[in-house]
Amino acid sequence: MPLTQIRVPQEERTRLMRQRLLEATVECLVERGFAGTSTTLVSQRAGVSRGAQLHHFPTKNDLVLAAVTHLSEVRRVELQTAAQAIPHGPGRTAAVLEMLGDHFSSPVFIAALELWVAARTDPALHAALAPLERRVGRDTHALTVELLGADERRAGTRELVQATLDLVRGLGLANTLTDDRDRRRRILQAWAEVLEEKLT
Repeated sequence: MPLTQIRVPQEERTRLMRQRLLEATVECLVERGFAGTSTTLVSQRAGVSRGAQLHHFPTKNDLVLAAVTHLSEVRRVELQTAAQAIPHGPGRTAAVLEMLGDHFSSPVFIAALELWVAARTDPALHAALAPLERRVGRDTHALTVELLGADERRAGTRELVQATLDLVRGLGLANTLTDDRDRRRRILQAWAEVLEEKLT
């Protein structure tokens, strides 16, 4: 007796295809950079026909702009998931900084960095990226405040949190050229001691 084949609704097939294309775009950005990412390469990596890819994303900018939105959601989920694993008690501040340091040196951050550089001279990409980055920045700031137990009503606290995020972004940028883990760990440990003194 033949097995009944379960048909996937067209809407779900379309969603899965778009998801594969967006994930392949992020992978290409990480491996090849913005200049080396092409629609042909993305469709090959996603296992999607060129015609289907062009139907959903006719140009590279269409594809990259959709990937920007996808990437901002991936970054949000990654941060929230990592935050849930941070222990309470002694060493929490150092653990928060380590988590942020890992996030800002991850492949997802590298892909975002490629887009930031490209957006500097591409008005359409800049227009799409800027509001998403502002939202990601606000969310990351709020999460950091919560994880550190920081009281932003106290003078200087907001600036300390912003300095922390600027620090981990800068260390993530340094990590794109060389493996900077050991130096990053030492710097973040020293900064954790500063934060514990200033925030408590």
